[in-house]
Amino acid sequence: MIHWKTTAIALVLALAASAPAMAQQPAAKPPADAMTDPSLKREEVLAFMGVKPGDRVADIVAGRFTRALSVAVGPKGKVYAVEPAEVVKAHPEVMQMMNGAAAAAEGHNIEVISAPVNAMGLPSGLDAVFIRQNYHDLHDKFMGPADVPGFNKQVYAALKPGGVYVVLDHAATAGSGLAATDTLHRIDPASVKAEVTAAGFKFDGESKVLANPADLHEKIVFDPSIRGKTDQFLYRFRKPK
Repeated sequence: MIHWKTTAIALVLALAASAPAMAQQPAAKPPADAMTDPSLKREEVLAFMGVKPGDRVADIVAGRFTRALSVAVGPKGKVYAVEPAEVVKAHPEVMQMMNGAAAAAEGHNIEVISAPVNAMGLPSGLDAVFIRQNYHDLHDKFMGPADVPGFNKQVYAALKPGGVYVVLDHAATAGSGLAATDTLHRIDPASVKAEVTAAGFKFDGESKVLANPADLHEKIVFDPSIRGKTDQFLYRFRKPK
């Protein structure tokens, strides 16, 4: 679960470092997020999502893209930063940090939500839902495991017709299914596609912008030799109009 906590801390520090109140005080260099780390391919990912000013977006397991989404949707848009209650239970400080991040966001267009993963209470009429590097965790014990079909149906219900559901995760070996979700923190892209389309979504495209053919899918994603360079798939699903 280390990556959940690290992601939240990185976002909070990145946002807080830009707040006027902090500008007058010396501070350590904040961990990189999508606004400052080019390896995260912010522009390409946001373009693939199709996020635009005024959009309402849910960032599930909010983290390194939350600030980028906040900037992309602008003051007339809204980002719902969703921290599952299961994560908050393990790391109570997450909510305080995320609330601080929301307060520091320009335009105050980030709203923090925390609820059980099986009953997230997502707002309706969303333009997009994004889950980055954490879809595989839905299958792991510390998340319940979650009711994955029910989770995807929650996302489907929250999106407006034509809205998109974007999943970015670490790829596992083709044909491995769910075998590596708790060991290597990877998932077979085909399993994601099957689960999401079963909820009523139409597969709407993929991007290879974060693919890495040199990753043999054999190592845990936290291994220093591959961390930050894993083979990642980026899928877009659309709710039919």
